[in-house]
Amino acid sequence: MGIKGRLFERSQLNALATRLTEPRRFLQVVAGARQVGKTTLVGQVLNRLDLPRVFVSADEPTVGDTAWLAAQWERGRLAVADAGKSGAVLVLDEVQKIPRWSETVKRLWDEDSRARRPLKVVLLGSAPLLMQQGLTESLAGRFEVVHLPHWSFAEMRTAFGLSLEEYLYFGGYPGAAPSIKDPLRWRRYLLDSLIETTIARDVLLMTRVDKPALLRRLFELGCRYSGQVLSYTKMLGQLQDAGNTTTLAHYLELLAGAGMLTGLQKYAGRSVRQRGSSPKLQVLNTALMTAQSGLSPEEARSDREFRGRLVESAVGAHLANAAAGGACELFYWREQNQEVDFVVRAGRTVVAIEVKSGRAPNSFSGLEVFSKTFKPKRTLLVGGDGVSLDEFLTKPVEHWLHT
Repeated sequence: MGIKGRLFERSQLNALATRLTEPRRFLQVVAGARQVGKTTLVGQVLNRLDLPRVFVSADEPTVGDTAWLAAQWERGRLAVADAGKSGAVLVLDEVQKIPRWSETVKRLWDEDSRARRPLKVVLLGSAPLLMQQGLTESLAGRFEVVHLPHWSFAEMRTAFGLSLEEYLYFGGYPGAAPSIKDPLRWRRYLLDSLIETTIARDVLLMTRVDKPALLRRLFELGCRYSGQVLSYTKMLGQLQDAGNTTTLAHYLELLAGAGMLTGLQKYAGRSVRQRGSSPKLQVLNTALMTAQSGLSPEEARSDREFRGRLVESAVGAHLANAAAGGACELFYWREQNQEVDFVVRAGRTVVAIEVKSGRAPNSFSGLEVFSKTFKPKRTLLVGGDGVSLDEFLTKPVEHWLHT
């Protein structure tokens, strides 16, 4: 079954539907990586609510200025006039591609607020970092965010019947799921329609990037070393670039904002040390690793080292997507040759997680030392004689934090 038939499984649908029926008006922002189902989700919410709507996209080649945005807003106002007190919904997809969009949205939104006009507005965007910049600069106090992460193992299994091994290799892209029986076609779809499109259209065309080749190589490096701690200096050496570490850190933030690759900071209990640490590279979807590797599903499964990195990266991606949605903060911890793979913090609750992936470890488990130093709520072993990988990936991260 295709993506359109299964999005009701996602909890974010109920959250957005509830917000759009409340009398108080907030801009609803649906943000997430490219092709995780944002447009389809909003369409299904609107069909459920049966509200008059205007649905437009700023992704068209002819769109490029705020006059177009104001004209679409006026269409929404006309829909309100026809609907009466029940109001109407205006959906603006890819709105961040319009220069100075946030100032125009603020002006029009405030006009409607003063006029008590019941126009409810939903903004969709494929680049969360850029969306967030525009929102915080001009629209503080006027918006709520519904974060749409990459699809989890539980969602991909329910929607498409993926086994655990299939999920490790093919990851959480629902649009690519129909192609998994043809791995070569699936790989081309990932490389051309997802990876290249995200880098070229969501990052390079919308943000000043002085060294685009360096950003691309950084992404490839992150996929190759996902699950490993690398200093920025070592990264520059691997990338054979004379750039500075500040530039590299900025590019890593851009890739994280696009939902592709992030750098986890070291847990130290003091934010200054966290920010200054060497990052642990982490993909947000294991499909990015396998597509870049060129390995077939059989080759990936038989390569012990690579499969071990896939297992650890799948655990990390599960946690990192929850962190991107605000459910927690995610770190790693290392002192000399002792390491904890992941440290999850939500408020005062801290959970330390070690992954037994089958690959040869680079350092010894530091769970005991970490526990004595930081007194976490619990320590978890995933894999081996601990919690099974299947069980860990099936349950939401909040389960391991609060039960």
